[in-house]
Amino acid sequence: MISIHQVRTDDPKDVERFVRFPFRLYRGNTYWVPPLVSSARKQLNRNLHPFYRHSDADFFLALNGREVVGRIAVLEPRKRNAYRGRKGAFFTLFDSVDDGEVARALFDAAFDWARKRGLEEISGPEGFSAGDSLGVLVRGFEYLPALGINYNYPYYDRLIQEAGFQKQTDYFSGYLPGSTKLPERIREIAERVKARRGFQVLTFRSKAEMRAIAPRVVDAYNAAFAENREFVPITGEDAQRIIDRLVNLTRPDISKAVVKGDEIVGFILGFPNVNRALQRCGGQLYPFGWAMLMWEYRYTDRIDFNGGGILPKYQGLGVDAIMFTELEKTVHERGFRHAEIVQVNEQNAKMMREMEGLGVNFYKAHRIYERRL
Repeated sequence: MISIHQVRTDDPKDVERFVRFPFRLYRGNTYWVPPLVSSARKQLNRNLHPFYRHSDADFFLALNGREVVGRIAVLEPRKRNAYRGRKGAFFTLFDSVDDGEVARALFDAAFDWARKRGLEEISGPEGFSAGDSLGVLVRGFEYLPALGINYNYPYYDRLIQEAGFQKQTDYFSGYLPGSTKLPERIREIAERVKARRGFQVLTFRSKAEMRAIAPRVVDAYNAAFAENREFVPITGEDAQRIIDRLVNLTRPDISKAVVKGDEIVGFILGFPNVNRALQRCGGQLYPFGWAMLMWEYRYTDRIDFNGGGILPKYQGLGVDAIMFTELEKTVHERGFRHAEIVQVNEQNAKMMREMEGLGVNFYKAHRIYERRL
């Protein structure tokens, strides 16, 4: 008999049951990467996580007797709803054994929670802030995920559809071997548009330099993605949290911006993939996790490009050629053997075709689902 338990977020033991369930579910899986346990706990901390300054969430466990067999979080993103004029909920952190009864019980709890708040639709998986992993993996189960991106068992798609969801959109991630060389014409276009239009490539020597320009990058992000699906501007405390996370996770030598005068025209953010270290330390920073992560951060041969955009008024002017050229330089000069372009929305078909023409193999897909309540 399956029962549903609402997590008491002020009870450390309850929080730990929610956080630890996927560690047991994926024990021995080659590809699943544990989150940092401290970060996973913070998502349930209403006093520390900035999401709760403007929105709300609750967390549910599915129990078979005393054994945890599933979990889910359901969010009321009030900031998104106000900006988009919606009455919607998100679900996230869904994990379950392969049992339709368990999944239905979890989703029914999420639906009831949302309906009681007058919400009319639910979509997901979507996270607590911009930059969180999107979707359920539906293709590419035999590959290590990009940093911070969800991995799950193949049966999740079936369980979610059986709960009444349908596909909303897919996000594709592409693989680029480190040995890939761009066609010479791309380099020629990049040099020509830099000379003719006054574009320059901004590189960074330190994290202090990155932090100084980060607010301008956030402004560029807001401008570049204003027309995208479900876009909400990143502002205030949310912006500062994202800046802190990006600066901490990336390296100055693998992120670049294209500028014209003082204006950021485009940007591309690279992140060392430290997932192997996260697997080895089990998501724990102590006693040896810090050392493992720092070694991998410095010496990994994998890079994830997760975050990049061009301001609309500069699109179609050759800035993409500059960014492709800088991406290639980063991979070759820093000795990365594997690169991943992370989570490009399928609605951006033009960009995907251009990348495929340059040798990117879109080998993973993550799906966002939706349903009416």
